[in-house]
Amino acid sequence: MTSSQRKYLRGLAHKLKPAIYVGKEGVSADILKATATALDAHELIKIRFVENKTRKKELAAMICKETSSNLAGMVGHVAIVYRPSRHAKKRKLNLPAV
Repeated sequence: MTSSQRKYLRGLAHKLKPAIYVGKEGVSADILKATATALDAHELIKIRFVENKTRKKELAAMICKETSSNLAGMVGHVAIVYRPSRHAKKRKLNLPAV
């Protein structure tokens, strides 16, 4: 993903509310399952780190790796995560050309 595409996604995410909250338990199987479900439904979501704020970059990278998604950016304690729909007909977002 290019920097202009990440910038575009951050702009779209501005109006979104966090779909996933990561607490003191960190990233569990339930968090990963909920993240995958939210990405299937919305393609672009926000993940808020309530605890583990010092490890947020590491945890966001782990979530992206486990859910096969891309990190569009981090704003404060919120990660913006994108994964296009597996079905081309169900895609809601079209990224700008490279």
